[in-house]
Amino acid sequence: MQVVTQSLLTQYMRGGKGKTLVLLHGWGDSSVGLKPLFDVLSKNYDVIALDLPGFGGTQLPPKAWGLDDYTTFVHDFLAKIGANEIYGFLGHSNGGAIAIRGLANGTFKAEKLILLASAGIRNQYKGRNHVLRILAKTAKLATKPLPKAVQNKLRRKTYQTIGSDMLVAENLQETFKRVVADDVRTDAAQLNLPVLLVYGEQDEATPVWYGQQYHELMTDSTLEILPGAGHFVHLDRPLDVQKAIAEFLR
Repeated sequence: MQVVTQSLLTQYMRGGKGKTLVLLHGWGDSSVGLKPLFDVLSKNYDVIALDLPGFGGTQLPPKAWGLDDYTTFVHDFLAKIGANEIYGFLGHSNGGAIAIRGLANGTFKAEKLILLASAGIRNQYKGRNHVLRILAKTAKLATKPLPKAVQNKLRRKTYQTIGSDMLVAENLQETFKRVVADDVRTDAAQLNLPVLLVYGEQDEATPVWYGQQYHELMTDSTLEILPGAGHFVHLDRPLDVQKAIAEFLR
């Protein structure tokens, strides 16, 4: 399904009946990555999963966006499709950071929050991020005299070598910089609703200590750590994640 939100053609899925759940995907992903959860949850709930601007089938934002821009967009999208009462938000990775920010500042309202490998702890790596930006700038300057196709190829290789996610979505580089500079731990401490935290023991993108910090900050949270699972914990251990979510929502 498609709808125009903030002048952007927005792709989304909606299915099932009952209380409404909203699924928010992570950086570089789309609603397709949450489709297995969508299929299971829609047996008992009215489930909405959208492609955030710049990903999947939704158009790019008109300028560099930050977390606040994404939260406002999600709010406007839900209003546009008539989803006025939300039972719970589920966010994976950066989708979790968006959900935390929106619920903390009052843009969203919900009774429950599910965070799968949630990102949002950013400033722990200020030094590393600074180095990444210097290396990225150096790569850009060093390849400038070369043909455009060669420039892009070499710069992509450099970004991959230094471990940056910037080129996961090449058209959102400035948005990526804004998003990864925004820490949501202060927001997390303001939440006053039940939260389920699920992290994979082998996750290197959002390691277990992210979940542990959120667990300490939140007044009403449950932390599940799943052995053998990585960043896409809901795909690595689907049955365990589905069971934890079902129990939490009940």
